[in-house]
Amino acid sequence: MANITRYNPLEDFFKDFGKGFWIKPVAFPGETELSMKIDVKEDDKAYTVKADIPGVKKEDIQVDVDGGQVTLRAEAKQEKEEKKGEKTVYSERSYGMVSRSFTLPVDVDEKGAKADYKDGVLNLVLPKKANGAGKRIAVS
Repeated sequence: MANITRYNPLEDFFKDFGKGFWIKPVAFPGETELSMKIDVKEDDKAYTVKADIPGVKKEDIQVDVDGGQVTLRAEAKQEKEEKKGEKTVYSERSYGMVSRSFTLPVDVDEKGAKADYKDGVLNLVLPKKANGAGKRIAVS
């Protein structure tokens, strides 16, 4: 005789979803990820962005601004220098491409934008467009 059970897709979803959800994934040596942490501040005239991008040369950083859409890309390249009789025993340094995109509420004046990279921190000053000021709408 067959067993008959009631199928509840929502219950099954949460049962499977919960498995391992609260467990921190294990990262093996050489599998660490590049990350880019950012802070965005605003004043009346401009946005100021600070992005932590350690271990990257400024030539390998790309900043794209399209209206209010800002995209930051960086590539950390692995150094291939090996000396005779030397081998790597353990390495936590990451290599590869990392990117972040975000949208600002007001369009950016691309011509006045400035970028500076020093000590692993990218500093951006993104001036607001004069005609991009927001408008408050009264609720009736």
